[in-house]
Amino acid sequence: MSDRARPPEDISPHEFFTRWIVDSVAEDATRRERLGDTEAVITFVLAGPDGGTFSIFVTHGVVRGEPGRPFDPDLEVSVDLETWRALNRGELSAPEALLRRRIRLKGDLLLAIKLHLILG
Repeated sequence: MSDRARPPEDISPHEFFTRWIVDSVAEDATRRERLGDTEAVITFVLAGPDGGTFSIFVTHGVVRGEPGRPFDPDLEVSVDLETWRALNRGELSAPEALLRRRIRLKGDLLLAIKLHLILG
């Protein structure tokens, strides 16, 4: 993970996807610029008792997050809550999580490569 701010250890998935990541991108001009004209919907399915399903909508450098699953996301990322927290802490990289099969991707895999621009 980069040197960008990390979310609080105890942040709920709901708070992360609907507020924290939205605010983080809004406050980071470099990240918004790198997103460029990307238009995508990414759904995250977090398995576990405190998990849930959340979607991030990216439109020309602006990110909006909300709970739930849209009709047809461009990319779906499935991960258990423990792995999601390890990724947020920077203890586990996304490529390593993929190699260990702790993350599953469905949809636009090129978009998955850009995902680090959104989440840091």
